[in-house]
Amino acid sequence: MSNFTAAAPSRNGFLKGARLLTLAAAMTLALPAAGWAKTAPETFSGLAKKLLPTVVNISTTQTVEGRSTPEMPQLPPGSPFEDFFKEFFDKNHPQQRSRKATSLGSGFIIDTTGGYIVTNNHVIQDADEITVILHDDTRIKAELVGRDPKTDLAVLKVKTDRKLPETKFGNSDKMEVGDWVIAIGNPFGLGGTVTAGILSARGRDINAGPYDDFLQTDASINRGNSGGPMFNLDGEVIGINTAIFSPTGGSVGIGFAIPSNVASSVINQLIKHGQVKRGWLGVHIQTVTDEIAESLGLGKAAGAMVASVVKGGPAESGNLQSGDVVLQFNGRDVDEMRRLPRIVADTEPDQVVDVVIWRDGKKKTLKVKVGELKEEEKKVASAPADKGPGSNRTVEALGIKVAKIDDKLRDKFGLDGKAKGVIVTDVDGDGPAAEKGLRPGDRIIQVSQSDIVEPGDVSRKVEEARAQGRKSVLLRIEGEQGVRFVAIRIDKG
Repeated sequence: MSNFTAAAPSRNGFLKGARLLTLAAAMTLALPAAGWAKTAPETFSGLAKKLLPTVVNISTTQTVEGRSTPEMPQLPPGSPFEDFFKEFFDKNHPQQRSRKATSLGSGFIIDTTGGYIVTNNHVIQDADEITVILHDDTRIKAELVGRDPKTDLAVLKVKTDRKLPETKFGNSDKMEVGDWVIAIGNPFGLGGTVTAGILSARGRDINAGPYDDFLQTDASINRGNSGGPMFNLDGEVIGINTAIFSPTGGSVGIGFAIPSNVASSVINQLIKHGQVKRGWLGVHIQTVTDEIAESLGLGKAAGAMVASVVKGGPAESGNLQSGDVVLQFNGRDVDEMRRLPRIVADTEPDQVVDVVIWRDGKKKTLKVKVGELKEEEKKVASAPADKGPGSNRTVEALGIKVAKIDDKLRDKFGLDGKAKGVIVTDVDGDGPAAEKGLRPGDRIIQVSQSDIVEPGDVSRKVEEARAQGRKSVLLRIEGEQGVRFVAIRIDKG
C-alpha cells in the first residue's frame, strides 16, 4: 500500500492534503548572530482572520451501486431444499441496494463576481452533487466548470447575491526553501483550520501525474485538506494542498501542494474553455547522464536529450533532430529532463518559440511552432519470441558482437525491411554494454551521432572516441524499449 495519501478520499492511493488542529504559536528562530538571521512572526492571527473567510468546505455526494449477491442454486421444481436455500440466502445475503456516499474536501474563492472556486479534481470526481459551505456555514449548490485530472485541479461556480471574499495568487517561483507558509482547510470535516510551517522543498515528483512539480511543506495537512490553499505571509495563494506522505494516514510533516504558477494557467483555461489545451513538441526524450554529457562535450549533465522525433510533428518541422539536447524552451531553462514536458505543456499551442539546443559541440537556437497535445492511445511493440545469440564482428571495448542485418536476422528478431543500423547478436554479461541494458536484438543506429551501416563502423567510431580522449561513447539504440541513447564507458580505468 502506498504511503502517499490524498487529502480527500481517493482512488489513486494518495491521501489528499489535510491540516492539523493547532494554530502555530509565536517563536523565535535560534540562528547564529548573522546578518541573515530573521525572527518568526509574533502571531499569524491577523492573516488567519483575513484569510479564513476565503476558504470553503466542499461536500460531495455520489451514488454507490450495491454489490451483487450470489445467486441461489437452481433446484428441481418442488425440491424439499427450495425453502431451506431461500431462507439461508435471504438471511445471509440481503439485497444490496444503491446508497449515497459523502466525502469532504476544501477549496478557495478566486473570483467574487463570477463565483469561481478552486479545488482538487479528486475532491469532486464522480460526484452527483457538490455543495460549497462558506465560513459562516452557508451552504450553496455548486456546478462544475471544468476539471483537469493530469494536474488534479478543478473549478466550481456558485451563484449568490452575496459579495464573497476572494484570494489572490502569488508567485510560487519566488518562494524559497525555509520560507513561512500558512495552510487553511477542512481536516477530517472539522471546518476552517489554520496551520503554519515552512516550505521544506521544491520540485518534488511523487508520481501523481505527468506534470508533477510539487512544493513540500511541514505544515500539518490531513484528510479533508485537499483543494485548500497554501498562503505566503503576504496572504497570497502560492500552492494548492493536494497530498501527504503518511505511513499512518495522518500528518507526519510531509505535505505536497501544486505551485500557483502551475495551477494558475490551468485554472484560467478551465474557466475560459472548460478544458485544458496543452502544448506539444513531438519528441521522445531521455535523461542526460554524466557519461552522455561527457561524450557530447557538454559541460554538465543538464537538459533533455531527444531520443527520437515524431514524424510530421512540430519538432520535425522546427528541425530538431535525434541526439539534440534541449537546454532552453521558450526562455525557460531545462535543467533536467522531466522539466521539459511541463514547460511545453504550459506553452500555448500555435505559438512560435525559441528552442536552445546543444548540437555538434555548440549551442544553437531553433524556431519551433508548438502544436496541441492530443490524447492518443499508446502503441506497444510486440516482442519477438526467439532471441538466440549469433556471431559476427566483436567489439571488445563494448562487450558485444554485432552483425549486418540480413534476411535471416530479420526473421529471427522480427525486423521489417526498413530496419537500419547493425544488430547486436551477443552481449558479454560482464561487459560495459550489459551494464547499460543492451541485449541481443537491439540495433545500433548511431555511434557518436554518426550513422552506422556496417559492423566495422562501430569499432571505428569507438577507436576515434578513444583517440580524442573520450571516456565514453554515445550509442543510439533501437529495440523493444524504443529508441534511446546510451553512453558506454570505453576507458579501461
